[in-house]
Amino acid sequence: MKKYLLDTNICIYFIKGQYELNKKIAAVGEQNCFISEMTVAELKYGIENSNTVEAMRKIVEAFIPKFFIIPVYNSLDIYAREKARLRKQGLMIDDFDILIGATAIANDMVMVTNNVAHLSRLDNITIEDWTKLAKR
Repeated sequence: MKKYLLDTNICIYFIKGQYELNKKIAAVGEQNCFISEMTVAELKYGIENSNTVEAMRKIVEAFIPKFFIIPVYNSLDIYAREKARLRKQGLMIDDFDILIGATAIANDMVMVTNNVAHLSRLDNITIEDWTKLAKR
């Protein structure tokens, strides 16, 4: 069975009830969907940066335990190699994006994102964009 790493943007769309992501996650099995520690960091930043901090905190803190959180430590070699390669090619992307993508690669997971343009720059990454598969 495939394992899926949900990118931060997918988590935000899920929280907002967009793209029928609840149906897609149910179809592949919630137990087969994971989030990165970096996604948790980005979601927590989103809380603190919002105009409704307490309301967002409740929503996000209820969301996070739905999925097993994948640590990034075993992804750091891939992160470093990919960041150096992208820098040399002049194709840099955000550090957190590289690290989340590296986590998918290191753990042999499908990266679920709609940030295909950036994350597809990573070597050996498998990507699915579940926002394209849903009715808009």
